[in-house]
Amino acid sequence: MNNIGKVLINIFLVLVTLFCLFPFLLVVSGSLTNETVIIREGYSLIPKQVDFTAYKLLFVDINPILRGYGVSICVTVVGTLASLLINALVAYPLSLSSLKYRKFLSVYILITILFNGGMVTWYIVCVTYLQLKDNLFALIIPYLANAWYIFLLKNYFQNIPGEMHESALIDGAGEFKIFYKIIIPLSKPVLATVALFVALMYWNDWWLGIMLINNQKLQPLQLLLRTIVSNVQFLQSSPNAAQMRQIIKALPTESVKMAVCILTIGPILFLYPFIQRYFVKGIMVGAIKG
Repeated sequence: MNNIGKVLINIFLVLVTLFCLFPFLLVVSGSLTNETVIIREGYSLIPKQVDFTAYKLLFVDINPILRGYGVSICVTVVGTLASLLINALVAYPLSLSSLKYRKFLSVYILITILFNGGMVTWYIVCVTYLQLKDNLFALIIPYLANAWYIFLLKNYFQNIPGEMHESALIDGAGEFKIFYKIIIPLSKPVLATVALFVALMYWNDWWLGIMLINNQKLQPLQLLLRTIVSNVQFLQSSPNAAQMRQIIKALPTESVKMAVCILTIGPILFLYPFIQRYFVKGIMVGAIKG
């Protein structure tokens, strides 16, 4: 490729980066802009009137926010590690041609993507049989196994040369030792990719909190912030809004939404750079072979 081609590609990548960065900068600016300015003039990349009212509103009582962060971080870390282990332990046997009923098991797992028992059945199983109610396990266990991640890992494992597996068996290694000593070290790209997906799922989830958590001290950050935004919107649409006009007028509704986004995306922004180099390779290699 000549120098002109390289320059054009670099220019294109810079433009794509700026295009992707634009919404994030708009959110940051919106969270720091006075509510009146937003309503009157809309959003802008540079705040026309800097105002920290939205953040002050969110941090009126900082203890619930910190507690929500603690719950979300705990659930995300434990859930990601456990989910990665379970999905990999299911995918590895399915990648072995010697496994009996391998096709049947693959179809069985595939069916879970296409059909489910419905919300009522799911709730009864979680609450009545698994006792997943008002505890941290309720925010972790329902998402531990995922058919799509299992197939992604399975396809990647199948691309690892079978001769390595056979050599390890001849040397006397068992399947668990092969999995731990050979498969895991060679599968860092796909494991990092799945870890990112799972971490995002756990971090952004608020639905399990609504369904299975009544104790406010166990609410994840996303649910807590969603509740704050919903309360602000409720005050605006309340039938008694006329009597509370001055109070409602002072509430930074739009900037609060933007501030909530900033508070929730922080940890993921720090996580992504560490696994970025594995991301594309894990997706591409894991999707090559069915």
